[in-house]
Amino acid sequence: MDFHHSPKAQALCQQLEAFMQQYLLPYNAAWHHSVQQGVYPPPFLEDLKALAREEGLWNLFLPGLRADEPGTCLGNLDYAPLAEIMGRLPWVAEVFNCSAPDTGNMELLNRFATPRQHAQWLLPLMEGRIRSAFAMSEPDVASSDPTNLQTTVRREGGQLVLNGRKWFITGAAHPHCRLLIVMCRNDEAQGEGEPTGAHHRHSMVLVPMDTPGVQVVRNIAVLHHHAAEGHCEILLRDVRVPDDHVLGGWGEGFAMAQARLGPGRVHHCMRSIGQCELALALASERTLERQAFGKYLSDFSNVQEWIAESRLEIDQARLLVLQAAWALDQGTAEPAQLRAQVAGIKVVVARLQTRVVDRAMQIFGAMGLSPDTPLAYFWSWGRALQLMDGPDEVHLRTVARHELARARARRGATAAYFTTPEQLQASPRIR
Repeated sequence: MDFHHSPKAQALCQQLEAFMQQYLLPYNAAWHHSVQQGVYPPPFLEDLKALAREEGLWNLFLPGLRADEPGTCLGNLDYAPLAEIMGRLPWVAEVFNCSAPDTGNMELLNRFATPRQHAQWLLPLMEGRIRSAFAMSEPDVASSDPTNLQTTVRREGGQLVLNGRKWFITGAAHPHCRLLIVMCRNDEAQGEGEPTGAHHRHSMVLVPMDTPGVQVVRNIAVLHHHAAEGHCEILLRDVRVPDDHVLGGWGEGFAMAQARLGPGRVHHCMRSIGQCELALALASERTLERQAFGKYLSDFSNVQEWIAESRLEIDQARLLVLQAAWALDQGTAEPAQLRAQVAGIKVVVARLQTRVVDRAMQIFGAMGLSPDTPLAYFWSWGRALQLMDGPDEVHLRTVARHELARARARRGATAAYFTTPEQLQASPRIR
């Protein structure tokens, strides 16, 4: 297992770093000013996107990218360091057409779309002409258990009819959002030959945002932070689309959602690690400049411990994420083991972000609570990640179940490590 970045990834990292320094950091203040003025996306964003595409920094996340599709085909392990670099400036992923949830949606369409769906939705997404959203979470049920979902879809006269309410739908407020992929419960018995069971009662439906009956109720603030692209509540009332708008097969929504999660969680985790790295860099420089009680903050032993703990925890988390990315690329891990690895990194990195950023905020003092630094936003996002994409408790249960299954399989194999009186009595005598 070798986690050295490939020559291709190293070259792209250098190119991406240079692009960030030359083109994106100078626009950071302008981006925030534009959003504050209600101009979103900023007018200069399309020029930056065109420049990124010209330089080959486009659609970098998709291992299944075909030769005739726009972008640079990379595996999860090669994309991971690029996601970390992008994570430092959360808005820049869109410049490279690597924004969530578009990345996961493009992967779903790449794997499961019909030729017609490919032409209508995937190609415009790959070209960066439209944005999309993925609607799964609901306000009235614990969405961590998808069998609870109440939004329904039924087949009626060559159409699909959807009813329900979704919320915290990332990207739905973006002016260019044209597609909503909706996770629904099938409101009818399975047809003949269709799989049955609790995990075969859901389907994904492609819903154009301008379909009658689709209502964006509000953009929900996350810890009082309003995202320009939105974390929206959406009402679906008798929404009708043609029956060929099912993505994949009828009743296959749950399995498809699981397939979408692995790479997406690697992307989320590496972006978070990039934010942790920036938080640590900001905090470390702050300790060299700030004085209290006649000493620099860097001279206080507790501050030194905070910096050291953050460095060790970031490096540990990165190795776990790279291991999961490597396992995804290899495709040889047992499904249960891979699920446990992907669940584990989600817990580790979300908790890491709140710890590392909290230390940095403490070092900055009052400024750390203000919008003058990115720390307050980073902390809010880290806290949100402990719930979004599944709460920590669900992922911990996945890890525990895998570990307990391993224990059952080897049950009794550890007996030789005990030294009870009975075992001592029965042990061979040394002459």
